[in-house]
Amino acid sequence: MTYGNDFIENKIAVITGSASGIGKATAKIFARENAIVICTDIDEKSAKKISNEINESGGNSLAYGVDVTSRDAIKKMVSQVVTEFGSIDFLFNSAGSILERLPFLEINDDIWDKTFDLNVKGTFYTMQCVLPEMLKKQSGVIVNMASMAHLNGSPKIAINYGASKGAVVTMTKGVAREFADQGIRCVSISPGPIDTPFQETASQEIRTELESWVPMGRYGKPEEIGELVLFICSGKCDFMTADTILVNGGGGFR
Repeated sequence: MTYGNDFIENKIAVITGSASGIGKATAKIFARENAIVICTDIDEKSAKKISNEINESGGNSLAYGVDVTSRDAIKKMVSQVVTEFGSIDFLFNSAGSILERLPFLEINDDIWDKTFDLNVKGTFYTMQCVLPEMLKKQSGVIVNMASMAHLNGSPKIAINYGASKGAVVTMTKGVAREFADQGIRCVSISPGPIDTPFQETASQEIRTELESWVPMGRYGKPEEIGELVLFICSGKCDFMTADTILVNGGGGFR
């Protein structure tokens, strides 16, 4: 069943990290609403698989292998998408990872830099490459993936990750406010624990602890985040920008 909103139909949606988890779920949700879905991921084979599934189901999708830590790779993808379709309407920066769970004193320069390269620079580069295309038509919506970790700092598990997602929240606010009078909206989403391959890398002890923080008593589903991304882009909340939406089953994580 579709959302019943032609605001999404035939619009171009670029989704990073679309090979799995929340990115994959969101790609399929946008395809359900007849958007033209651009699946991008460093795992090009898996991104193409998702794109092919969309097309086989009657949707319209293209896939690109993109490392979001490479500005040149993003610029090339954006150029190809604009050449093919003329513009970009929506951007969902889903690509990101915790990389490795470590207590604070075990975080070295390499893991810190790689975390910020992926989660912060990846979002920064993609927005900088897509925004000029949105500004040409004075419209567009950007949704960035943050995390509840930005609220509690992710102690003992991944302070580097929490810090990187805090940067995403701050960057989102700045971009939203800078371009608010030019038809651009920018929002971040801060999920609690979601049942994705991202969480499967955690130990059972960590998974159990995270679930205990959620009053609903369960992990969220990727589709529950994807439907929120769709709503943000749907044109039904045009006054929403410059904030992060907490989706956590009632867990404040403060």
